[in-house]
Amino acid sequence: MLHYAAALGKHAGFWLTIILVGCVLEGVALFYQYVLDYGPCVLCVHIRIWVLAIIALAILALCLRRYRIPNLLLQILSLGAMAGLLERSWMVFAVERNLIESSCKMSTGLPDWFALDKWFPVVFEPWELCGYTPDLLLGITMAEGLLLISLVATVVMATALIGSLKHPNAE
Repeated sequence: MLHYAAALGKHAGFWLTIILVGCVLEGVALFYQYVLDYGPCVLCVHIRIWVLAIIALAILALCLRRYRIPNLLLQILSLGAMAGLLERSWMVFAVERNLIESSCKMSTGLPDWFALDKWFPVVFEPWELCGYTPDLLLGITMAEGLLLISLVATVVMATALIGSLKHPNAE
């Protein structure tokens, strides 16, 4: 199993799938925002930033997948970004289900040197307070879907990384 997982990190299809899923997630978010008029909260904006980071890392990994050290570094960074996505997805889910109380603001809290909400407000500007996400399909809310997707992505990336560390020459 780990031998197969080790080969994932070197496979172009693996990184292309991550890029595709990331683009679909961003596209769905923008569709809900601009077509269905469900504006993002600050946690949703943070999720968009993590997804963008994952896409950028996957593009780099796709280009550098044949080089052991850069590939391992990009797998580690991708795992970190996916863990960040999982944490933000959990927060959205927990706020939606009243598992935690949130004092969600309209400010993203981004520093001036990384002010995505100012540079690209069309994608990264929060419109609403936290607390509600729309239904996607079959009564599954966006928070539930994000939590599931981010959990699966984190587990798959962790498995690929462990495999790469245990079987460095897997093809």
